Amino acid sequence: MKKIGIISDTHGHWDEKYEHYFSGCDEIWHAGDIGSLEVADRFESMKPIFRAVCGNCDGHDLRARYREMLRFKCEDVDVLLKHIGGYPGNYDPSVRSVLFSSPPNLFVDGHSHILKVKFDKTLSLLHVNPGAAGLMGWHRERTLVRLVIDGSRFSDCEVITLGRHQNIL
Repeated sequence: MKKIGIISDTHGHWDEKYEHYFSGCDEIWHAGDIGSLEVADRFESMKPIFRAVCGNCDGHDLRARYREMLRFKCEDVDVLLKHIGGYPGNYDPSVRSVLFSSPPNLFVDGHSHILKVKFDKTLSLLHVNPGAAGLMGWHRERTLVRLVIDGSRFSDCEVITLGRHQNIL
């Protein structure tokens, strides 16, 4: 059994609440637009397993460290992590062929700054977009997600609101 913290779109912003909410997690997954090596280093220094992909706003330094798409196993769950992914019924063309030819059990993405946890009945996968945890963008609430993976089962999915976002673009 593993407790997973899922975050996206920090855009270079570090909030001590990330450590608070992810301190009991076995793994932290960042779905891109990390924003700075300093933020990436802070997540990595927390010492659970840290997995991340680069986002469209990430510079060459982060692109050198993290790939655009990451596929891995967590417990018995096949996971696909990508920054720009879309959502069930409207997946982005950059990932659509992968999803339809070999669907994972869990697809995690970011980019839209829109929190969404939805089961895709067509592909039999759970889609998670944790929203945005940083200060850049148009979102009103800063959010992240935690869930538990036990074998091939998902449980205890929590949406955590970090606070209102005052710097609306």
